[in-house]
Amino acid sequence: MFSSVSRRVLSAGAACVLGVSAVLALQAATAAPARKPTLAEEKPTGQEAIERGGYLVRLGGCNDCHTPGYFLGKPDHSRYLGGSDVGFEVPGLGTFVGPNLTPDRETGLGDWTRAEIVAAIQTGVRPDGRVLAPVMPWHAFAELTKSDMGAVVDFLASLTPVTRKVSGPFGPEEKADVFVMRIVPPDAGETPAEGRAEVE
Repeated sequence: MFSSVSRRVLSAGAACVLGVSAVLALQAATAAPARKPTLAEEKPTGQEAIERGGYLVRLGGCNDCHTPGYFLGKPDHSRYLGGSDVGFEVPGLGTFVGPNLTPDRETGLGDWTRAEIVAAIQTGVRPDGRVLAPVMPWHAFAELTKSDMGAVVDFLASLTPVTRKVSGPFGPEEKADVFVMRIVPPDAGETPAEGRAEVE
């Protein structure tokens, strides 16, 4: 038989163990969720998804705005989707250059998670909260199915990283250091339909 002192010691010990267990359980329940892998860390799910994603990227015209040389008539396929060298000027907002979409950690999407890439492509909002330029057709890409969007990310993850930081964005009063595509209003005497686009 335990003495009353022994029973009190055992009860106190059990309470201590239960208390520690409760604290550990609470910490586990409130701990931050596991970190999602970034694009550079993620392994594409399979060749079929990569091929589907590549098809959608080409169909969506991503190459046009995100591969250097494209707007100058000489796309540099060795730096495919590595960021443009021509900016779009949006009147009143500034000039925006299509960024590097390869999984390079420093200058591309390498440190973005899958969810962050999907959000940017389908909602037009970057991980830092900045809204993408209006020339980014995210409204159209918002219609992609979850499966197709996943295939696009798989394709981007499969690309060879290109270390290339694009210029900009430039504010409306800043001078861009790249070629600029500009919408030019019609001259006096021209009808609005005769307005033109030019590259400087």
